[in-house]
Order: sequence, then C-alpha cells, then structure tokens
Amino acid sequence: MSVFGKLFGGGGKGSKGPSPQEAIQKLRETEEMLTKKQDFLEKKIDQELITAKKNGTKNKRAALQALKRKKRYEKQLAQIDGTLSTIEFQREALENANTNTEVLKNMGFAAKAMKSAHENMDIDKVDDLMQDITEQQELAQEISDAISKPVGFGEEFDEDELLAELDELEQEELDKNLLEIGGTENVPLPNVPSSSLPSRPAKKRVEEDEDDMEDLQRWAMEAM
Repeated sequence: MSVFGKLFGGGGKGSKGPSPQEAIQKLRETEEMLTKKQDFLEKKIDQELITAKKNGTKNKRAALQALKRKKRYEKQLAQIDGTLSTIEFQREALENANTNTEVLKNMGFAAKAMKSAHENMDIDKVDDLMQDITEQQELAQEISDAISKPVGFGEEFDEDELLAELDELEQEELDKNLLEIGGTENVPLPNVPSSSLPSRPAKKRVEEDEDDMEDLQRWAMEAM
C-alpha cells in the first residue's frame, strides 16, 4: 500500500477512494499534528541552547551534546516546514478541485432543469401565442376607443347644415342690432325755443354759471 493510501485509509483495487471532503479533513488534521510537532521542537531547541550556554565553560562535553541535539531538532524542524508546505499546497489544490467539481455539478443540474423547462416548448407555438396576445391587445384597445366615444342614440346630424343654420342665426342677430341703431338716429330732437332766455341781474361769475346750468336742464325737460 502506498504512503498516500495509508494516509487516506485506502484499501485494495476494489475499494472506493475517499471523497474530496474526507481528504481535505485528513490533510487539515495532518497539518495540525505537524504544527504541534513544530512547537515541541522549537521548545526543545530553546532548551538545548540554554543547556549549551550554561555548560559552555563548565562542562564542554555536556554543552557539545546539547548542541548536537539542537542540530537534530533543527533538522527535523526544517523537514516539518517542508512537509507542511507540501501538504498546504495539496490541500489548497484539492479544495479548488472540490470547488470546481461543485460548480460544474450545479451548472449541469441547472442545464438539465433548463432543458426540462424547454422540453415541451415549440418556438412556432411561442410565436403564435405572442401573435395572439398582440391581436387581443389591439382588439381591447379598439373596444376601449369605441366605448369612450360619445353615443348619439341613433340620431345623426349633418355638421355642415348645423354650421349654416348657426351662420343664419348670427346674421339675423346682426341685422337686428343694425336696425335698432338706425332707429335711434330717426328719433326727433326737441325743438329749440324761439324765445330768448329771460335776463338775469348781474351776479358773480360762479353764480351765473350755476343759474345757466339750471336753466339748461329746465329747457331740456320742457322740450321732452
């Protein structure tokens, strides 16, 4: 069995492979485990460095052993860093592949649904339906126009005759007004008195004017 087969729990040829979600989960668990291993190695490296410094002048043998262990831990840490980078790249690629798979699956589902929706549709029938709708709309508009027109209850009049009659009425009214104006011109005016106006003693100019106006009014009344 391959290393990846052991990692993902694969079996023989007849066994079904893991789903993308299962593989992604396994990779995340592996990343978490390696991250914890990194923390552990970093702490061990710090401890060995402290030991080497502590025994640097007192016990060189112990200091050298501490530095050797520190080097081994650093080597393991570097390996884990590389492994984590590989696993992270693989997980991201798998997540992208899973996303693309879901997208394609949904697009295929939508395509099937659209095909099913159009299965019983005929473009000729659609054209006929739209033509029928247009004709019905035009008919409805014609009905609305007919209803909105004023109804004469069967009485029909010639508009030209009505206009001619109206012109005659206007002409008659105009002639009547002209006759009334001409009649007022023949009304006799009052006769001018032949006798002279009675003389008045001399008065002031204002009083004379007032007396003249009174005489004129009296004369007009007598003439009528």
